[in-house]
Amino acid sequence: MKATVEKISSNKVKISFEIEAAKFDEGLDAAYRKNVKRINIPGFRKGKAPLKVIEAHYGPAVFYEDAFDEIFPEIYDKVVDENKLNVVDRPQIDFTQIERGKDLIFTCEVFVTPDVTLGDYKGIEVVKVEPTVDPADVDKEIEKARENAARMVEVDRAAEKGDTVLIDYAGFDGDNQFEGGTAEDHELELGSGTFIPGFEDQLIGAKAGENRDVNVTFPEQYHAPELAGKPVVFKCKVKAVQVKELPELDDDFAQDVSEFDTFEEYKKSIADKLMEQAKEQADAQMENELVNKIVANAEIDLPKAMISRQADQMINTMAQRMRMQGITLQDFMKYTGQTIDTMRQQYAPEAERRVRTELTLKAIAAAENVTPTDDEISDKIDEFAKQAHQTPEEFKEKLTADDMEYIGDIVKLQKTVDMLKKEAKYIDKPAEEPKTEEKAEDKAE
Repeated sequence: MKATVEKISSNKVKISFEIEAAKFDEGLDAAYRKNVKRINIPGFRKGKAPLKVIEAHYGPAVFYEDAFDEIFPEIYDKVVDENKLNVVDRPQIDFTQIERGKDLIFTCEVFVTPDVTLGDYKGIEVVKVEPTVDPADVDKEIEKARENAARMVEVDRAAEKGDTVLIDYAGFDGDNQFEGGTAEDHELELGSGTFIPGFEDQLIGAKAGENRDVNVTFPEQYHAPELAGKPVVFKCKVKAVQVKELPELDDDFAQDVSEFDTFEEYKKSIADKLMEQAKEQADAQMENELVNKIVANAEIDLPKAMISRQADQMINTMAQRMRMQGITLQDFMKYTGQTIDTMRQQYAPEAERRVRTELTLKAIAAAENVTPTDDEISDKIDEFAKQAHQTPEEFKEKLTADDMEYIGDIVKLQKTVDMLKKEAKYIDKPAEEPKTEEKAEDKAE
């Protein structure tokens, strides 16, 4: 076999093949054996006609396509591996000569990972983002903890909006009690809007021990078709009226909801936590600005196949998350009226951004000879193991060579980003220009 590889653009190569006649004849024989059982030739039992008879009957090229498919993957993969070609799409094949008893001559053009022409990537100006914490946000976090620590207290009065009632109920469609409309000791906050419209309002004014009929109509789009749009009655027994009692914001509260002894210590810990989050958000915002500018400075002739492949990966990731929630991708598309093609179009801009970013960072890593150390890779493995709730040893046992390469790439790219952040120039946000007053003649108009 002879094969030559020629780069014809920054993202495409042309491979010229010349395959010995004997190799192609082997493919023809294999194609004949695979297909002969399905072929009927007059004068021969089905599947028993000789190769030459079939070729005489259907033409000499009858098995050419199947024969090529028999031998092509092996020879193509060998050339791709030997030349370390990172192909990203199916090859386009053009035959020069294909005939029994003669050398098989053809070319194939295939898109590969494109070259990256880097622009400026050191000393890039980035606007500084100062992390801040609004005291109101601290109060909100404390109030959430206070709500969680609240207790329900029974009161001897008629239920009001905002109260919680403890009820038993049973739903009836006429004289028939319908399935799924019954519960005991159900806690319902009046005004929460968690039940069918009108249900909660009809329990306002009820007292403990009182029975009430609640008349409502199910929405037209209700999930149970047999009840959609139907008027029904819920027979309810109010067993208790409860109000939420919030704890005082004092040292006792702090000790109940945290490891701190005083409320002031607890409040400071909330502020510190929010400041850490603000710092992370500010760092991420500056990092995104930096990377986006560097990617914009690079020139990449990106094959559409790479964008489509990335979009498919994003769709698959989304499908996996939905499966964990009991929703299939097919059901999601049916409910939203989308197709795989429309979803690919929707994901395409973000897919392109991700691919361009990865290629640019890999090119910088190569130019700067960024290499992850064994300790850095080990630390990343420990991080993944912790996320998987496994020991590092358990996690490592399941890692393949491809997994290790993937982890190495993650560490390398992050190390590259960290290097770029150190090289960046952080500038203050430009002051906003004061608004000028309208000219007198403009006002006159």
